[in-house]
Amino acid sequence: MTETFTAEKSRASAWFHQLRDEIVASFEALEDSHCEGPFSDQSAGRFEVTPTTRTSDDGSDAGGGLMSVMRGGRVFEKVGVNISAVHGTLGAAAQKAMAARGVPGIAENPQFWASGISLVAHMQNPHCPAVHMNTRMFWTPNAWWFGGGSDLNPCLEYDEDTVHFHGAQQAHLDPHGTELYPELKKWADEYFYIPHRNRARGVGGIFMDDRNTGDWEADFALTQDIGRAFLPAYVPLIEKRRSLPFGEPEKDAQLIHRGLYAEYNLVYDRGTKFGLATGHDANAVLMSLPPMAKWV
Repeated sequence: MTETFTAEKSRASAWFHQLRDEIVASFEALEDSHCEGPFSDQSAGRFEVTPTTRTSDDGSDAGGGLMSVMRGGRVFEKVGVNISAVHGTLGAAAQKAMAARGVPGIAENPQFWASGISLVAHMQNPHCPAVHMNTRMFWTPNAWWFGGGSDLNPCLEYDEDTVHFHGAQQAHLDPHGTELYPELKKWADEYFYIPHRNRARGVGGIFMDDRNTGDWEADFALTQDIGRAFLPAYVPLIEKRRSLPFGEPEKDAQLIHRGLYAEYNLVYDRGTKFGLATGHDANAVLMSLPPMAKWV
């Protein structure tokens, strides 16, 4: 039994909120500092923050969070940074999915608590890669675990950008054990793969799920460093690429790649399925979808 884990839940949800605040501030600073190149004549974008709620089947409060979305900025065409802390009873479909993953005691006691941060950024300039990041903690009366990671999704690939993104992640993971980065990189390569297209969603990153070594503090520390790796891995790429000129061929490539991204998130993404199955705000769950996309 994991008891109530009250203190641990509070620490985890507070950390996700802190990480959210740091990312929002960093992204708005990118908007302010973009003073030359495409879209620099537009107003700097700002996040619109909307509370989200989850209601249980009996109508009682079941938690919620904050949906923070910026649209039509100088650098970001659409970016969402969501946090949530929800609780309640898992429905039949979610119970079946959890049981299939080996979570103990779900049928006997399907109560749950979950908190996390989820981020997806779609950029104005096709030379700037889209990106995804999330970290989360999940608790049931018989188990707890962490999950998450981040992956880069460029429509125009630059080898040096991929090297930088992976290098920053490895630098944050290596203090937890040099075996972790290759393990989580392999997991990301397998998870962010689109079988019906026979290709990866992007150029990879790191990913983990069901992380429970029995040492909550160690697993929480690893999850925090996955979150801390995100800004140094991603922001330098945007600073390097946001002022590059582009034309219709580059924009067309971006829209087609966004279609690929949408296919993955709607068909395969575990977080999307869980959010919709547990009754969380649909707009927050589907925040990851791009503002425009194209299929050939």
